[in-house]
Amino acid sequence: MLKSAIRDNDPVCVMENTILYNMKDEVSEDSDLLIPLGKAKVVHEGSDLSIIAHGKSVHTSLEVAKILEEKHKVSVEVLDLRSIRPLDVEAILKTVKKTNRVLLVEENKPFCGVDSQIAFMIQDQAFDYLDAPIKRVSAIDVPQAYSKALESAQIPDQKRVLAKAMELI
Repeated sequence: MLKSAIRDNDPVCVMENTILYNMKDEVSEDSDLLIPLGKAKVVHEGSDLSIIAHGKSVHTSLEVAKILEEKHKVSVEVLDLRSIRPLDVEAILKTVKKTNRVLLVEENKPFCGVDSQIAFMIQDQAFDYLDAPIKRVSAIDVPQAYSKALESAQIPDQKRVLAKAMELI
């Protein structure tokens, strides 16, 4: 994503979550790989529930998808937004139309967060495809915590996301 931001002619803000610094994953051998700005990616295919997330929330959502599939036989699609603005509205609407149930997960506070805009767009452009209300899991709306223990309690974790997903299924 950083290469795409550097090569873009417009100003780009890249937000990094320091919690992700210690995570390990596969890295492409292609040194010229560019992640297109404004293009979301389905990181886990599913048919019963869509979880739409960005940043660290994608990893939490993937953990929840695995639990739901193993323990509850629920097929979960996880959509990684990868970019907030431009936002891949087409990918969002496609997953909504596919699963008919949506859980939005983000680490922002709920008031005026990215997920509030996405929820509005879904209800405005894909309301007839919904079989259940749109649900959201955001950071707890309190002043920002600086203690590790309080910060961990404030941001969405596996337990909170799983509980909200269970409400939808």
